[in-house]
Amino acid sequence: MTTPLADKIKNLIKLNGPISVTDYFALCLADPEHGYYRTREPFGQSGDFITAPEISQLFGEMIGVFLVHAWQQHGSPIPVNLVEIGPGRGTMMLDIMRVVRRLAPTLFDELQIHLVETSDRLRGVQRVTLEAFSAKVHWHRGFDDVPPGFTLIAANELFDAIPIRQFVKTGTGFRERLVGLDADDELAFGVGMATIDPTLLPQGSGGEPEGTVYEVAPARQAVMQALCDRLTQNGGTAVIIDYGHMATSFGDTLQAVLRHDYDHPLAHPGEADLTSHVDFEDLARVARASNLQINGCLHQGDFLYGLGLAQRAQALASGKAEQEQRAIALAADRLAGAGEGKMGELFKVMAVSSPKVALAPFKPVTR
Repeated sequence: MTTPLADKIKNLIKLNGPISVTDYFALCLADPEHGYYRTREPFGQSGDFITAPEISQLFGEMIGVFLVHAWQQHGSPIPVNLVEIGPGRGTMMLDIMRVVRRLAPTLFDELQIHLVETSDRLRGVQRVTLEAFSAKVHWHRGFDDVPPGFTLIAANELFDAIPIRQFVKTGTGFRERLVGLDADDELAFGVGMATIDPTLLPQGSGGEPEGTVYEVAPARQAVMQALCDRLTQNGGTAVIIDYGHMATSFGDTLQAVLRHDYDHPLAHPGEADLTSHVDFEDLARVARASNLQINGCLHQGDFLYGLGLAQRAQALASGKAEQEQRAIALAADRLAGAGEGKMGELFKVMAVSSPKVALAPFKPVTR
């Protein structure tokens, strides 16, 4: 099956030759005519995937608890910019604000919400979701447009949607992976001439078999650098939640999701969501180079349970019908449960701060 974007990409390749995985990734998500985020409703049961805030209010509430704690550890400064980059439907921010209003009325009164969102369609959805806080909400097309001042940042499933570069081990070393056309005029992976600086490979590398894939993400590093610069200049904390790995390693993590099921990354460009795993060690390197406090990196389950997820779920279920209690318990387990393939283990949470502050449930990383 072809798609309008597949046809467009094939024509580009016929005119100019194979394209990088980075360019393919970017076209799939952001092509102005046929890009996934321009044309699809990705979230929820009717979409292609369900994000943690859509599973249960418990997720956003725990993020709210963490941000209140961070604000207090910074000495309760006012005023405050509360920033979410890629806010989806606005569900997480709604749950965060409900917690902030209850736990820290002064913070609630003195903060302004800044949503970094490029989609006009999603802005409309967010406007409806956050109607109760409309006087506090401001939208920006870019992170640089957020005004200066002490800043708390939440980024849930942001970095996984930022394009990566891939390199494949060949008989002559690592070469950049490209997207071209096969003998049947279908999209296919190949390799080009561009190589990678060997110093960028994981320590101890050299014996990998041919076909091994290594991913680098300069665009993600640039976004992380922008967050770090903001915190360095204005003070604050950023909490980053995404699926990925804590240590830099080899492996092909490029994947597509279509209607809640995995799809080949080249099968339905523009109609399937395209993502790859986030290298949290790489993000930490950027933060460390900026002299930020890396509060740590935890599995999502450990982070949520450390903030009181179990107690909050119990309180939420109190007095409810048995069916509702079971639904709340299932949602909590889905968010934080351990085991292969579960969000509590697949997703990681990292926090970085300036100046240095101790933030539970993390144990500060000093190296």
